[in-house]
Amino acid sequence: MRTRFPRMAVLALSLSISSIASAADKVVFQLDWLPGGDKAPVYVGIQQGYFQAEDLDVSIASGRGSTDAVTKMATGQSDVGTADIGALMAAKAQDDVPVSAVYAFFTQAPHAFFTLADSDIESIKDIPGKKVATSPFTSSNAFLPLVLEENGMPADAVTLTKTDPGALGPMLMTGNTDAIIAWVTNTALFTEQAKSAGKEIRVLPWSDAGLELYSSSLLAADKFIEERPDVAKRFVRAYAKAVAFTADKPKQAGEDIHTMVPEVDPIVAANQITDTMKLVKNSISDTDGMGVFTKARVAQTWTYVAKANGLETSALDPESIINRSLMPE
Repeated sequence: MRTRFPRMAVLALSLSISSIASAADKVVFQLDWLPGGDKAPVYVGIQQGYFQAEDLDVSIASGRGSTDAVTKMATGQSDVGTADIGALMAAKAQDDVPVSAVYAFFTQAPHAFFTLADSDIESIKDIPGKKVATSPFTSSNAFLPLVLEENGMPADAVTLTKTDPGALGPMLMTGNTDAIIAWVTNTALFTEQAKSAGKEIRVLPWSDAGLELYSSSLLAADKFIEERPDVAKRFVRAYAKAVAFTADKPKQAGEDIHTMVPEVDPIVAANQITDTMKLVKNSISDTDGMGVFTKARVAQTWTYVAKANGLETSALDPESIINRSLMPE
């Protein structure tokens, strides 16, 4: 017994140490809105094992808008997440918010006008004098005067009606509005609604009308970056792989979301992903690289964001919110 007990104790201690050493690093990912196709990479990262391969245990926290997401990262409730970089810029210009942008996701603005294909609105130049419906909460409303100005129109060029987001499609299909404002990530939704009504839609992205800026981005709490830099690097590396998988296999990515969030229809999610990836993989990412923030486009984004929020451009050095140390090679 005197011989066996120490050996058993050593074995138990070894197993305990091994268990501790193999425990995955926990990371809390912050959503900025409800689960859907535009949030696919984090679900893909979990379901396809990209995070597990980096020894990460990722949990997902729900959010209610970009400002809410930035606040939760700033206060330590989450480590990393997605939100509009404009919300971070505006917050940082007014307070020392300890959050940084680490990976560019939407390299193009998602805002757009949607009209019916048989409408006489064939380009943004045809929008003056028209009735336009929008959600009262969308960030698009802040950029509307800028895109109108960019195209030589006054801010009151359209008659704007604010309504529930769920009413936008039906209003367009029934002719109660000439156009609606929504994100291009909703193209599949409105296309299906139009098809059910025997109609077709036309999408007029504001990025084609001069609104060139970064939008939804991967952000991280400065505390997370500073205190767990290796974990943060491993997360971004896995996330980048998940983005690539999502772009290449939207149907499987839609299934991955559905597996974790059963109420999300996998087909709808796959269609959303197809629309979303046009904002992610495009001429900007082809030139600059996936996930890359360039100084010129960051500065340009801040110019638009400052104007949209009534802030002086001198209120923020836009480069101060960017942290490129986590970018995968």
